[in-house]
Amino acid sequence: MRKIIIIAFLILFAALAGIYQTQKGEVDTDVTARTTKVGVLLSGPRDDRNFNQTHYEAIESIKDELNLEVVYRENVPDDCYEDVVSLIQGEGCRIIIGVSFGFYGPMEKAAAEYPDIYFLHTSGPGHRHNLATIFGRMYQARYLSGIVAGMKTKTGELGYVAAFPISQVIRGINAFALGARSVRPDAKIHVRYCGSWVEDAPAGEACRALLDSHPIDVMTLHTNSLAPHREADARGIWSVGYNRDNAGLFPKTYLTACVWRLNVYYYKQILAILQGKFHGRNEWIDMDEGIVGLSRLSDHTDVQTKAKVEAANARLREGGFDVFYGPIRDNTGRLRVEAGESMTDDEMLNHFDWYVEGVAIEGQGMDKA
Repeated sequence: MRKIIIIAFLILFAALAGIYQTQKGEVDTDVTARTTKVGVLLSGPRDDRNFNQTHYEAIESIKDELNLEVVYRENVPDDCYEDVVSLIQGEGCRIIIGVSFGFYGPMEKAAAEYPDIYFLHTSGPGHRHNLATIFGRMYQARYLSGIVAGMKTKTGELGYVAAFPISQVIRGINAFALGARSVRPDAKIHVRYCGSWVEDAPAGEACRALLDSHPIDVMTLHTNSLAPHREADARGIWSVGYNRDNAGLFPKTYLTACVWRLNVYYYKQILAILQGKFHGRNEWIDMDEGIVGLSRLSDHTDVQTKAKVEAANARLREGGFDVFYGPIRDNTGRLRVEAGESMTDDEMLNHFDWYVEGVAIEGQGMDKA
């Protein structure tokens, strides 16, 4: 009888310990006991100090806790189907992660052909039972960065080097412009498309063309190249970064950056896969969930700028205001969003093909990526 009581007590103790561990939020060791192979497609090098590196660092930060073996493919072209197949058939990867907009088509095709493999894609428009796509409401951070630029400029002339005229990029340009003009109503935003997500040469050329043509004193960008920062820094022109905080590289001219914090998202999604709780869906995540945000404002910004940013950020977090609330006119004077109205998520995500007041597109238009 005593033996039975002791056994019962040990079972109860183990159960209570399990409950305690679960309440602490620790990972169920059963689902991480086996190593899971993950294949990651990067559009550039893992140490680009930009978009690819944010994904690399996020995945590296969680791989030990989730017992992941990660295979990275760097500098992958948009037509990545063969790379996906190689990771699945050649490397035995159970999860495929793609971090470039251009990867979506090949990854969606592979997801249909490999229903037992899981796919995570950044910025894609759709989903399947085994494919999830994600983007953060980066336009909210862009709006805040526009306030920083608008408060800093003395000429009222701002530059913007962008990759391609797709909704994602145009949305960011417009948000930046609205932020800048909220504090500097006469601000002009000069945009030049460089036709590449990653290449330095066209990004640098686009930046030089803008700076040679206008009295621009603050630059920003939507490309993975740091060439515009280098060009601006060489000329003593202020710059606002994207994807990752690179203030350490440009200490004399860097103001702030719109940044990604992806470790929480990858942890949640991969753990759901391991637990058999994954549901493929398209998510557009608010800034207040922490996946996107503004980096620390550098010492080149003043107290008034910090106050303006904090006030705008508070309005966004309260939920009674968003960037694309009307009235909003485009750069031809047409009223696009009525007073008291707001753009829908579908319009912002998939149908942004116009620019707000104050935006001027320079040079030839580029084909969509």
